[in-house]
Amino acid sequence: MAGTEPWPVAICDAGPLIHLAEIGCLDLLQDFQALLIPEQVREEVARHRPDALVASGLPVRFVPIEVSRDPNFKALVKAFSLDAGEQAALSLMDQMPNALLLTDDAAARLAAKALGFRSQGSLGVLLRAMRLGRRTKTAVLATLREIPSRSTLHIRASLLNDVIEEIERSEG
Repeated sequence: MAGTEPWPVAICDAGPLIHLAEIGCLDLLQDFQALLIPEQVREEVARHRPDALVASGLPVRFVPIEVSRDPNFKALVKAFSLDAGEQAALSLMDQMPNALLLTDDAAARLAAKALGFRSQGSLGVLLRAMRLGRRTKTAVLATLREIPSRSTLHIRASLLNDVIEEIERSEG
């Protein structure tokens, strides 16, 4: 998880761009020094949610990246069934291991962990915004409750409910 310090650089998979756009929270990515988006991810987002790519104020830089040819990386990709965008994002993470990988894909987060990278999904971005005072507890709770009807984010209802209950019990 991100903690309370702003991350200097985030490498983004398609999921968070799409899902944060759907729930009106792309602005939460503004405090990154740079938001690096591999070309393969840009293409995926352009197909599914093109308006997420034109969000004003985001420190976005599109990065052409060749996916790693390392045999161990290929085995990891195969084991986790990662798509082209996830592969490109992880390849870029290999070049910038201190960055934060933003992905909503559970397999991509597991692969990142196996490679020693930090990762976070859309829910983590929302929770971080609350910790940093960028969103109130009430606003985050309202957004979380709207996810099933406003977003294509695939999340187990029980997990979402657990997160909501945890926030409701928290102070602040």
